[in-house]
Amino acid sequence: MRELHVSKIIETVKKLCIDANYYLGQDIRDRFKEAKEREDFPMAENILDILIENADIAQNEQRPMCQDTGMAVVFIEIGQEVHVIGGSLEEAINEGVRQGYTEGYLRKSVVGDPIERINTKDNTPAVIHYEIIPGDGFKVTVAPKGFGSENMSQLKMLKPADGVEGIKEFVLQVVKEAGPNPCPPIVVGIGIGGTFDKAAFLAKKALLRSTSERNPKSLYERLEEELLVAINDLGIGPQGFGGRTTALAVNIETYGTHIAGLPVAVNINCHATRHSEAHI
Repeated sequence: MRELHVSKIIETVKKLCIDANYYLGQDIRDRFKEAKEREDFPMAENILDILIENADIAQNEQRPMCQDTGMAVVFIEIGQEVHVIGGSLEEAINEGVRQGYTEGYLRKSVVGDPIERINTKDNTPAVIHYEIIPGDGFKVTVAPKGFGSENMSQLKMLKPADGVEGIKEFVLQVVKEAGPNPCPPIVVGIGIGGTFDKAAFLAKKALLRSTSERNPKSLYERLEEELLVAINDLGIGPQGFGGRTTALAVNIETYGTHIAGLPVAVNINCHATRHSEAHI
């Protein structure tokens, strides 16, 4: 049994909170450049240039790429042969978020109660997803989620008879209703299957996959490509001013489901699609 001290987890989560907010992933930068080459609308080209410049400034000057530094969503993959010592795993993750948002000068946007709405002043609690995996590995991913895009996400319990066409119709409806609000160009995470809660988790997890990687199953690879074309044909464009680039990518994750249901969740990320990961 491998022992992992909580101090290592705290230090890692702290660093990932800062890194995710300062450094935009290379895959998103590549999508910006590809999108600019396709654009023939000057306003859209100009906005894509500004987004690239914004990412460069954040990286070079060590500051957040967006004023909304998000609620910390933390994904943990923990090997069944790992024993966390020195304290509570959950408290260690929250302490890492607390230190990261303070030392990184990141905006603290979390309230302790959804109705009383008193800011906790340290951006905790984080939303934490745990997955038990074989072996003694420990992987942590921090995905700060701004709520301009989070608020545009939806979930629907489709009927099995709705099929692929029903999924397409729902996804396009969600993106149309979102319009410019999630700060496009967006990345669209889609979860299909499982239960109500599982579909939402899958949609969120889909946003962690690189925009350069397609679903390994050809059925969903084609659906990702078809939806990306259909979404970009909506003409919402960068920041909602029109153009060919409403979305940079569509990522789909799936899971087995009940014979009587077809849950579909759509989780939208803004152009600052942020996540940073580490293996401890």
